[in-house]
Amino acid sequence: MARPRERVRLEDGLNLDLNRLIQHRLVRPGMAWGSTIIWSLRHSGRQTAVGRVSADMTDEQHGWLRLQLGELDQRINLVAHERHFGGRQWYFVCPATGRRASVIWRPPGARQFASRQAWGGRVAYGSQFETWHDRALSGTQEIRYRLAGKDYISVLDGMPPPKPKGMHWKTYQQKIKRCEAYEGLCFQHLEQFLLSFKR
Repeated sequence: MARPRERVRLEDGLNLDLNRLIQHRLVRPGMAWGSTIIWSLRHSGRQTAVGRVSADMTDEQHGWLRLQLGELDQRINLVAHERHFGGRQWYFVCPATGRRASVIWRPPGARQFASRQAWGGRVAYGSQFETWHDRALSGTQEIRYRLAGKDYISVLDGMPPPKPKGMHWKTYQQKIKRCEAYEGLCFQHLEQFLLSFKR
């Protein structure tokens, strides 16, 4: 049985993933840069918020990011650490805890962004509210979405989504194997549900 909701679902709010901001060139290491940021629901693409993000990452070790979103105007410090195999990894410095974080969150009702640890027991991930079969369904949908996009999310017909261009076959096969395991749990639950009507 799913847990009753006593905490806010973290994914119902907004988040900033520094690695994705860099990947999508919304902020750029070695430069001072700014651009518009749009939050949208992952599977439907429906827009939920629009803001402005700007960052100064010209220093090799320290920088800052500024987020303007409605009445929110927040500046967050950034820090870079050397990677073992060369290069640097950038992190947010959580304004509440001072810890490094790659992702910061603004749950519903919050006034600023902070790391997951800063929100403590007031928030929970969506999967913590789900039953085991709901988690299996979410797991298979997430794998299918990552492999082939929203057109393959709800397809549970035995046909695996196509391998994305550039993905190694071994990685693809591991993801398909995990997806099939989740789907097996979904069908097991469906079978139990149908059998309950025969009693």
